[in-house]
Parts: sequence; structure tokens; C-alpha cells
Amino acid sequence: MADFNFRKKKWIVQEDKKVFETPIFDLHQTKSAPGKTETAGTFYVLNAPEWINVIAITNEKQVILVEQYRQGIDDVTLEIPGGMTDPGENPLTSAQRELEEETGYRSDSWVSLGKVSSNPAILSNYTHLYLAENCRKTADQNLGEFEDIHTHLIDLDRFYELVSDGLIHHSIVVSAVAKFLLYKRR
Repeated sequence: MADFNFRKKKWIVQEDKKVFETPIFDLHQTKSAPGKTETAGTFYVLNAPEWINVIAITNEKQVILVEQYRQGIDDVTLEIPGGMTDPGENPLTSAQRELEEETGYRSDSWVSLGKVSSNPAILSNYTHLYLAENCRKTADQNLGEFEDIHTHLIDLDRFYELVSDGLIHHSIVVSAVAKFLLYKRR
């Protein structure tokens, strides 16, 4: 990790109380202050499991994308495969599982592109980003009850255009693309 001299200290959490629980996150109310003697503010944090996203590329240099409806923005999106880690599952295993479940593709060539804060203002988790190369179709999709995913194969240059033009706009996907481009520069 890069060396950087931060000038701010972590705040002191004086109280942390779970106020709501769902199957995918817990809402916590925290009271935090910049120092031991300062007045604490009230904040809300979503505690969620680690997430993963995969830039999956076939031997033909096509990116595997998933089209699906997203409740938060009430619209259909085009994204890279991704999801949550299961309890006790490491991120790479989650990435391999999610790629196969959502698309039916597998890869024997995996590279970690690092991790990003999912949204550090309100989320406690990280998203682990992976590159899967030489992907091949080995199975049918194995979708959950409320997953409705259509898979697309898009040439790499067209994929970059879709990100640049804003058709692909999921912030974590755009982060994965940035990490991928930095990886390719090395």
C-alpha cells in the first residue's frame, strides 16, 4: 500500500448501537467525536458484508457483462458480475462463485486488482476487485430466486466506450475499470 502521512486522526466511537437488521446489512447508530473530550455527533452506518466485482474477459477479448434491474435507482443497469461474500468465504472464492452463478463462465486466471471502500461515508465494507482472464462458458446460470440477469459479451473497446459515455455508471464498476487500467499500465 502507498505511503501517505495523514494529518487527521480516527474519531473516537463513544457508542455503537444496532437499530435495524436486514438480511444484507445492519443499520447502526454511532456517537463519535474527533477527540476524547469533544462533543460527539450522531451518525448512521450500514454494516454490510464484503462485496466483490469481477472484470471477466474471454479468450476473444470480450468483457462479460450482466444486465439487471436495480431497486435503488429503479432502473436496469449494465455491470460487471459481482455480489456479496458469504459468511466465512474469502473474497476470491466469492468472486469465482459469483462469476459462475451469474454468467455460467469460469476462469483459471485470476488477479486481484485491490479493494475500494464501497462508500466510506455510510458503509462499513470494502469491495474486492478481480480480473478473470481466459473465461470460458462451462455451465448455465445458477441464479437466486430474485435474480433476473441477462449476460452480454462486449468487445473491450466497446466496454470502455460504454463506461466513458456513462451507460455503465455503477460507481464500483467504474472503480474496477480504473483499477484494471492501472493494472494494465504496470
